[in-house]
Amino acid sequence: MINKVILLGNLGKDPEVRTLESGVKVARVSIATNENFRDKNTNEWKSVTEWHDLVLWRYNAEKVESYTKGTMVYVEGKLTHRKWTDKDGGDRYTTEIVVNLIRRIPTRDQRQDNPMNTPGTFSADSSSESTNKSETSSADHPTMDVEDDLPF
Repeated sequence: MINKVILLGNLGKDPEVRTLESGVKVARVSIATNENFRDKNTNEWKSVTEWHDLVLWRYNAEKVESYTKGTMVYVEGKLTHRKWTDKDGGDRYTTEIVVNLIRRIPTRDQRQDNPMNTPGTFSADSSSESTNKSETSSADHPTMDVEDDLPF
């Protein structure tokens, strides 16, 4: 069985990060994905936005603390459903994506302003991380190159 979600979208608000009594961080944020299509009847371009609620734990929660509304992110995770009771005693249901991997996608301006971002390279965050293959080896990064992570 497979339960895997892959999304590329923009944060709809700044992440809400809190620390549990155990010291573990958890973050919640929503992202918007857009689908663009041409209407058959009017021949006009339409855009449909879907909102997705994300839950991030530990390292991923710490990572998104610096992200802000509008940041484009690549997300991998699993779809989950929860039932909870509201303050009036009514049953409520929530669908969320528990995030396993999140990467900030730099804007076109950020890519042009950074001389390290030459063709064939990609900086997942605006930090000093580099995925330029001539500068780093796979031993330096336990995960695959970012280029290989993205399905496009």
